[in-house]
Amino acid sequence: MENAPECTPSPSEFTQPPSSAREPEVASPGDPEGCARPLDTVPKKLCGYLSKFGGKGPIKGWKCRWFFYDEGKCHLYYSRTAQDANPLDSIDLSSAVFDCKANAEDEGTFEVKTPNRVITLKAATKQAMLYWLQQLQMKRWEFHNSPPALPVTPAAGLPGNGPALHLKLEQEAELEEFLCPVKTPTGLVGAAAALQPVPAMPSTLQNISLKHLGTEIQNTVHYIRGNKQTQAPGHGPLVAEPSQGVEPQSGEQRLTSDPSTPAGKEPEESPKPALRSSLSSSPMQKPKRQSNTFPFFSDGLARSRMTQEKVAALEQQVLILTEELKSQKELVIILHKALEAAQQEKRASSAYLAAPEDKDRLELVRHKVRQIAELSQRVEALEQDRERLAHESGLLQQQVQLLMDKNQAKQQVICKLSQKLTEDLAQPDQPASAANGDFLSQQERMEHLKDDMEAYRTQNRFLNSEIHQVTKIWRKVAEKEKALLTKCAYLQARNCQVESKYLAGLRRLQEAAGAEAGDFPGLLRQLVHEALQWEAGEAPASVELRPVSSEYDAYGFLTVPDYEVEDLKLLAKIQALEVCSHHLLGLETVQRPLRERWAALTELAPTAELKQLLRAGVPREHRPRVWRWLVHRRVQHLHSPGCYQELLARGQTRQHPAARQIELDLNRTFPTNKHFTCPASSFPDKLRRVLLAFSWQNPTIGYCQGLNRLAAIALLVLEDEESAFWCLVAIVETILPAEYYSKTLTASQVDQRVLRDLLSEKLPRLTAHLRQHHTDLSLITFNWFLVVFADSLISDILLQVWDAFLYEGTKVVFRYALAIFKYNEEEILRLQDSLEIYQYLRFFTKTICDSRKLMSIAFDDMNPFPMKQLRQLRAVHRERLEAELRELELLKAEYLERRASRGRAVPESCVSEDEGEGDG
Repeated sequence: MENAPECTPSPSEFTQPPSSAREPEVASPGDPEGCARPLDTVPKKLCGYLSKFGGKGPIKGWKCRWFFYDEGKCHLYYSRTAQDANPLDSIDLSSAVFDCKANAEDEGTFEVKTPNRVITLKAATKQAMLYWLQQLQMKRWEFHNSPPALPVTPAAGLPGNGPALHLKLEQEAELEEFLCPVKTPTGLVGAAAALQPVPAMPSTLQNISLKHLGTEIQNTVHYIRGNKQTQAPGHGPLVAEPSQGVEPQSGEQRLTSDPSTPAGKEPEESPKPALRSSLSSSPMQKPKRQSNTFPFFSDGLARSRMTQEKVAALEQQVLILTEELKSQKELVIILHKALEAAQQEKRASSAYLAAPEDKDRLELVRHKVRQIAELSQRVEALEQDRERLAHESGLLQQQVQLLMDKNQAKQQVICKLSQKLTEDLAQPDQPASAANGDFLSQQERMEHLKDDMEAYRTQNRFLNSEIHQVTKIWRKVAEKEKALLTKCAYLQARNCQVESKYLAGLRRLQEAAGAEAGDFPGLLRQLVHEALQWEAGEAPASVELRPVSSEYDAYGFLTVPDYEVEDLKLLAKIQALEVCSHHLLGLETVQRPLRERWAALTELAPTAELKQLLRAGVPREHRPRVWRWLVHRRVQHLHSPGCYQELLARGQTRQHPAARQIELDLNRTFPTNKHFTCPASSFPDKLRRVLLAFSWQNPTIGYCQGLNRLAAIALLVLEDEESAFWCLVAIVETILPAEYYSKTLTASQVDQRVLRDLLSEKLPRLTAHLRQHHTDLSLITFNWFLVVFADSLISDILLQVWDAFLYEGTKVVFRYALAIFKYNEEEILRLQDSLEIYQYLRFFTKTICDSRKLMSIAFDDMNPFPMKQLRQLRAVHRERLEAELRELELLKAEYLERRASRGRAVPESCVSEDEGEGDG
């Protein structure tokens, strides 16, 4: 199929001198049967005269306009004549859809629908209308499927070079599946149309655009000034003046000839008219025009194109090989860039370490700040592009649905007309007297119905092609949006990494500066303060990127805790940035596949796959459902309908002895979580009811410090207080060993001794180091086991631990406790003072931000970890602990017995003043 004629549409060319205009080539009229050739060697330009319906009030009607297409912007510009210097307006075709009107009063009418408006156009003939529609479809697809703009080379515009050939072949093959490609209408489009006189309109005033009156005046002044060139720059051909020595007849003959036609041969005849039915040969005239909108296209056109098909196949193979070579070159370029970036980072680190003075180091820090700003601007631009593409995708999807609905309606109309025609033909013959009178009307009706059926059939084929094209464009936009989302996430993660390195550098620089005199420490404090206040809204207004996007996470915990010590503030900010970076980098590779696997898991059942999914962590949207299922498995033998409401009613009638301690601990539950610190929140009341109900449920324990945090975590995830109550029951009474929360905390002490043995087995170097410095880990780890890390780990990692803990039991707590020490083993081994070790152990769990690494250590590096070994160690240490407690009880009894047997009186000198006054 021939390329559509087009004019140079770039607005920048309007200002070029008229001598720079070039005459476009015109399509050859020699193709038979109204169908274009599959490929032409000469590029054609899409331009020509069309009637545009518009205006207001009494001057509303059809106006003749010169239309020309812009390849770079995918815009269709139009002006009053081909000689105008400036266009009146343009139509954005990138998100437009096209519709032809089979039942329009005027033949050749079609519509261009954009998100903002609907433009009704009319071509001179039906063939010209179909040609415009097919060419506009092709231009729209080429624009959406074209690669990024490259520097223009002399051969870049030829259709036989590079991806343009591949796009053209693919587009032509798809058009042939729906509708036979229409041949270029001779004299109605391209340069030949510019040589023709402007089509006459009913009124000269009516053809003037009052809406664009300024542009009309500019074009008129431009013409009056004497600019009598054949065409304004970029608008197609202009007719040369006789004074310039150019013969219009010879110029027109050169333009209308096909370049592929040999010299001395005349072009072929115009296409033959469409075949008519046998009834159309009747001498009777039809009152209605035949073929309201569309010409008849023969489906049986057979042409020999073996040579062209072979050439096309070879060109496709060359194109595929060229694309593979191009992709390999791009891969090499990307690798070179990555290597160069790594070398630059290495040189920057070396320069930072080798800097002789602090001023040089500070200059390097400023350079990193500039890099952060540049990355932020790039991410902002990509985010805007993503939003624009998402908006266009939604509009295209709506338009596709509208076209499908309209196509279905057309199908129903065709079916009804066919059924009606069949019923009319199936009626029995009328008497001879009536048949003679109705014969003419029946024949005329059949002719009209055949024309209408053919028109609707052609319209149906075109609308099918339009739906196919719009669907392809929508998929292309969706792919681009997905790629932009991935790239945006990567850039955000990279920005978080650079900012965390910047903060770490500031911290090291501040430690190195010490208390030196001068303004240098003050400048460092100012930089640290600005870095800490970045998320508080004091960042520059031009930067919209927020690596740590919210002050609180999804469960209400502070992402950056507000510590009083400045060093801890820096560490908390660095940790929050690293968590955000790990989350963004794992979004495509880990989080999205994990969400898809959980979404496909409709029914929960104990399997090896579920075990692996729970260890990897449950997505937030599935976690309440999964936790309810896990809790129900644990307490189904204890659960009874209405049990929770009965416990609450019992608490209302009488006060539990533990109620006072529960009330004191409510205000100390998660002070960094907004759900428990906000006065208007309902979570504290829910937590009070859950703890009071549990104290009545288990009188042997009642209430123990630590249960408030277990119940609070259950409330944050499940939100329903009854579900949180049963979760607390499952943890205390079924998962953890008995006497874990008793007055003596016997089972808790046993687990600390078991942890010490496992630590000696799994991490011998760390154990030896801690023994050398006389460090007792139970001061740190006792609270880990009592509240299942509720106060230690950040919320994302904490809930991932709980996902596996509710399914596998206390073995998970031991695995993660060992993994935490393994994660920070090298840092602890570098500390050589017991005080420094204790200070580091107080907050070192908050520095863990890579959940995948911690999970891998817990469930891979700590293997083998048999439950049988854990039971044996617990039994041994429980026996020893109980023996120690019995011995302690004996010593206590002996002491009380000795004290009672002595009966020693209190000396008079030890009598208190109150007792002395009382005696007096």
